[in-house]
Amino acid sequence: MAKPGGPGTTRLVLVRHGESNATVDRVVGGHDGCTGLSRRGRQQAEALRDRLARTGELAGASVLLTSVLPRAIETAEIIAPALGDLKVEQDCDVCEIHPGEGDALSWDDFTARYGQGEAESPFRPMAPGAESWAEFLVRVGRTLVRVVEDHEEECIVVVCHGGVIEGSFVSLGNMPLRREFRLATENTSLTEWERRPDGRWWLVRFNDTAHLTPGAGSFWSA
Repeated sequence: MAKPGGPGTTRLVLVRHGESNATVDRVVGGHDGCTGLSRRGRQQAEALRDRLARTGELAGASVLLTSVLPRAIETAEIIAPALGDLKVEQDCDVCEIHPGEGDALSWDDFTARYGQGEAESPFRPMAPGAESWAEFLVRVGRTLVRVVEDHEEECIVVVCHGGVIEGSFVSLGNMPLRREFRLATENTSLTEWERRPDGRWWLVRFNDTAHLTPGAGSFWSA
Protein backbone atom coordinates (compact mmCIF):
# COMPACT_ATOMS: atom_id res chain seq x y z
CA MET A 1 0.00 0.00 0.00
CA ALA A 2 1.31 3.44 -0.86
CA LYS A 3 1.79 6.03 1.79
CA PRO A 4 -1.24 8.33 2.14
CA GLY A 5 -1.20 12.01 1.43
CA GLY A 6 -0.88 14.13 -1.65
CA PRO A 7 -1.54 17.64 -2.92
CA GLY A 8 -4.41 19.23 -1.06
CA THR A 9 -4.67 16.40 1.48
CA THR A 10 -4.74 16.86 5.26
CA ARG A 11 -3.64 13.91 7.40
CA LEU A 12 -5.13 13.51 10.87
CA VAL A 13 -3.40 10.76 12.86
CA LEU A 14 -5.00 9.83 16.19
CA VAL A 15 -2.77 7.95 18.64
CA ARG A 16 -4.29 6.32 21.67
CA HIS A 17 -2.11 6.71 24.79
CA GLY A 18 -0.23 3.79 26.32
CA GLU A 19 -1.65 1.65 29.08
CA SER A 20 -2.41 3.82 32.12
CA ASN A 21 -2.10 3.31 35.85
CA ALA A 22 -5.81 4.12 36.07
CA THR A 23 -6.63 1.16 33.84
CA VAL A 24 -4.42 -1.19 35.85
CA ASP A 25 -5.89 0.04 39.15
CA ARG A 26 -9.47 0.17 37.75
CA VAL A 27 -9.85 3.84 38.66
CA VAL A 28 -11.79 6.50 36.77
CA GLY A 29 -8.96 8.43 35.13
CA GLY A 30 -10.11 12.00 34.78
CA HIS A 31 -8.12 15.08 35.74
CA ASP A 32 -7.78 13.84 39.32
CA GLY A 33 -7.70 10.09 38.76
CA CYS A 34 -5.08 9.93 36.01
CA THR A 35 -1.57 9.31 37.32
CA GLY A 36 0.12 8.62 34.01
CA LEU A 37 1.39 5.55 32.22
CA SER A 38 2.05 2.16 33.70
CA ARG A 39 5.42 0.53 33.07
CA ARG A 40 3.83 -1.45 30.24
CA GLY A 41 2.33 1.75 28.87
CA ARG A 42 5.74 3.39 28.66
CA GLN A 43 7.11 0.34 26.87
CA GLN A 44 4.25 0.53 24.36
CA ALA A 45 4.96 4.19 23.68
CA GLU A 46 8.67 3.47 23.27
CA ALA A 47 7.85 0.72 20.77
CA LEU A 48 5.72 3.18 18.79
CA ARG A 49 8.50 5.78 18.90
CA ASP A 50 11.01 3.26 17.56
CA ARG A 51 8.64 2.21 14.79
CA LEU A 52 7.98 5.79 13.69
CA ALA A 53 11.70 6.54 13.67
CA ARG A 54 12.37 3.43 11.59
CA THR A 55 9.57 3.77 9.04
CA GLY A 56 9.34 7.55 8.73
CA GLU A 57 5.60 7.12 8.16
CA LEU A 58 4.81 10.37 9.96
CA ALA A 59 7.81 12.28 8.63
CA GLY A 60 6.83 15.84 7.96
CA ALA A 61 4.28 16.01 10.78
CA SER A 62 3.86 19.66 11.72
CA VAL A 63 1.68 19.42 14.83
CA LEU A 64 1.84 17.19 17.92
CA LEU A 65 -1.22 17.76 20.05
CA THR A 66 -2.17 15.97 23.27
CA SER A 67 -4.85 16.10 25.91
CA VAL A 68 -3.98 17.48 29.35
CA LEU A 69 -4.24 14.06 31.03
CA PRO A 70 -0.85 12.69 32.18
CA ARG A 71 -1.18 9.38 30.30
CA ALA A 72 -1.54 11.22 27.00
CA ILE A 73 1.15 13.81 27.77
CA GLU A 74 3.68 11.11 28.67
CA THR A 75 2.90 9.18 25.48
CA ALA A 76 3.32 12.31 23.36
CA GLU A 77 6.62 13.19 25.04
CA ILE A 78 7.96 9.69 24.41
CA ILE A 79 7.13 9.66 20.69
CA ALA A 80 8.12 13.30 20.04
CA PRO A 81 11.77 12.48 19.14
CA ALA A 82 10.51 10.37 16.22
CA LEU A 83 8.53 13.38 14.97
CA GLY A 84 11.44 15.78 14.78
CA ASP A 85 11.11 16.76 18.45
CA LEU A 86 7.92 18.68 17.74
CA LYS A 87 6.67 20.80 20.62
CA VAL A 88 3.97 18.94 22.57
CA GLU A 89 0.90 21.17 22.61
CA GLN A 90 -1.81 20.45 25.20
CA ASP A 91 -5.54 20.92 24.67
CA CYS A 92 -8.24 19.77 27.09
CA ASP A 93 -10.67 19.51 24.19
CA VAL A 94 -9.04 16.21 23.19
CA CYS A 95 -9.43 14.75 26.67
CA GLU A 96 -11.49 11.66 27.36
CA ILE A 97 -15.10 12.20 28.42
CA HIS A 98 -15.14 14.28 31.61
CA PRO A 99 -16.39 12.11 34.51
CA GLY A 100 -17.44 14.91 36.88
CA GLU A 101 -17.87 13.82 40.49
CA GLY A 102 -16.99 10.27 39.53
CA ASP A 103 -13.37 11.19 38.88
CA ALA A 104 -10.80 9.09 40.79
CA LEU A 105 -13.42 6.64 42.11
CA SER A 106 -12.88 2.96 41.53
CA TRP A 107 -15.01 1.73 38.64
CA ASP A 108 -16.91 -0.53 41.02
CA ASP A 109 -17.81 2.45 43.23
CA PHE A 110 -18.63 4.57 40.19
CA THR A 111 -21.08 1.99 38.84
CA ALA A 112 -22.64 1.44 42.25
CA ARG A 113 -23.26 5.19 42.65
CA TYR A 114 -24.18 6.27 39.14
CA GLY A 115 -25.13 3.19 37.14
CA GLN A 116 -24.24 2.74 33.50
CA GLY A 117 -24.50 6.41 32.49
CA GLU A 118 -24.51 6.81 28.72
CA ALA A 119 -25.39 3.13 28.24
CA GLU A 120 -28.88 4.09 29.43
CA SER A 121 -29.08 7.24 27.30
CA PRO A 122 -26.48 9.16 25.25
CA PHE A 123 -27.98 12.36 26.69
CA ARG A 124 -27.58 11.34 30.34
CA PRO A 125 -24.40 12.57 32.05
CA MET A 126 -22.17 9.86 33.47
CA ALA A 127 -22.32 11.46 36.93
CA PRO A 128 -23.10 14.88 38.43
CA GLY A 129 -20.91 17.45 36.70
CA ALA A 130 -19.92 14.99 33.97
CA GLU A 131 -20.47 15.13 30.23
CA SER A 132 -23.07 13.04 28.50
CA TRP A 133 -21.92 10.94 25.55
CA ALA A 134 -23.72 13.37 23.22
CA GLU A 135 -22.02 16.42 24.75
CA PHE A 136 -18.67 14.68 24.52
CA LEU A 137 -19.17 13.88 20.83
CA VAL A 138 -20.03 17.50 20.06
CA ARG A 139 -16.78 18.57 21.76
CA VAL A 140 -14.73 15.99 19.87
CA GLY A 141 -16.26 16.82 16.50
CA ARG A 142 -15.89 20.56 16.97
CA THR A 143 -12.26 20.16 18.06
CA LEU A 144 -11.17 17.83 15.27
CA VAL A 145 -12.72 20.06 12.62
CA ARG A 146 -11.07 23.13 14.17
CA VAL A 147 -7.65 21.50 14.30
CA VAL A 148 -7.87 20.38 10.68
CA GLU A 149 -9.04 23.80 9.49
CA ASP A 150 -6.14 25.43 11.37
CA HIS A 151 -3.62 23.08 9.70
CA GLU A 152 -4.89 22.41 6.21
CA GLU A 153 -2.65 20.26 3.99
CA GLU A 154 -0.47 19.31 6.96
CA CYS A 155 0.11 16.10 8.92
CA ILE A 156 -1.43 16.45 12.38
CA VAL A 157 -0.68 13.96 15.17
CA VAL A 158 -3.08 13.92 18.14
CA VAL A 159 -2.30 11.78 21.18
CA CYS A 160 -5.67 11.20 22.75
CA HIS A 161 -8.07 8.59 24.09
CA GLY A 162 -10.28 5.73 23.00
CA GLY A 163 -13.40 7.85 23.31
CA VAL A 164 -11.93 10.57 21.10
CA ILE A 165 -11.03 8.01 18.45
CA GLU A 166 -14.53 6.54 18.61
CA GLY A 167 -15.89 10.07 18.39
CA SER A 168 -13.96 10.61 15.17
CA PHE A 169 -16.08 7.91 13.55
CA VAL A 170 -19.19 9.88 14.46
CA SER A 171 -17.91 13.33 13.48
CA LEU A 172 -15.87 12.38 10.40
CA GLY A 173 -17.40 9.06 9.37
CA ASN A 174 -21.08 9.77 10.08
CA MET A 175 -21.48 6.84 12.47
CA PRO A 176 -24.72 7.08 14.52
CA LEU A 177 -24.74 8.98 17.80
CA ARG A 178 -26.15 6.00 19.68
CA ARG A 179 -23.47 3.34 20.12
CA GLU A 180 -24.69 0.37 18.11
CA PHE A 181 -21.33 -1.30 18.66
CA ARG A 182 -18.07 -0.55 20.47
CA LEU A 183 -14.67 0.10 18.94
CA ALA A 184 -11.91 -1.82 20.71
CA THR A 185 -9.09 0.69 20.27
CA GLU A 186 -5.74 -0.62 21.52
CA ASN A 187 -3.15 1.34 23.47
CA THR A 188 -0.68 3.27 21.23
CA SER A 189 -2.63 2.27 18.13
CA LEU A 190 -2.72 4.57 15.10
CA THR A 191 -6.00 5.63 13.51
CA GLU A 192 -5.61 7.84 10.47
CA TRP A 193 -8.08 9.98 8.56
CA GLU A 194 -7.46 11.99 5.41
CA ARG A 195 -9.42 14.97 4.21
CA ARG A 196 -9.08 14.96 0.44
CA PRO A 197 -9.21 18.07 -1.78
CA ASP A 198 -12.91 17.43 -2.53
CA GLY A 199 -13.66 17.78 1.21
CA ARG A 200 -14.48 14.12 1.79
CA TRP A 201 -13.00 12.15 4.67
CA TRP A 202 -11.23 8.84 4.09
CA LEU A 203 -10.34 6.33 6.80
CA VAL A 204 -6.79 5.22 5.98
CA ARG A 205 -6.28 2.87 8.92
CA PHE A 206 -7.77 1.98 12.30
CA ASN A 207 -6.16 0.35 15.34
CA ASP A 208 -2.74 -0.13 13.72
CA THR A 209 -0.54 -1.78 16.38
CA ALA A 210 2.13 -3.46 14.24
CA HIS A 211 4.81 -2.20 16.66
CA LEU A 212 3.31 -4.27 19.50
CA THR A 213 3.50 -7.60 17.64
CA PRO A 214 7.00 -9.08 17.48
CA GLY A 215 7.97 -9.81 13.91
CA ALA A 216 4.88 -8.18 12.47
CA GLY A 217 5.28 -6.48 9.15
CA SER A 218 3.96 -3.11 8.15
CA PHE A 219 2.84 -1.62 4.87
CA TRP A 220 5.07 1.35 5.58
CA SER A 221 8.53 1.44 4.10
CA ALA A 222 11.41 3.63 5.18
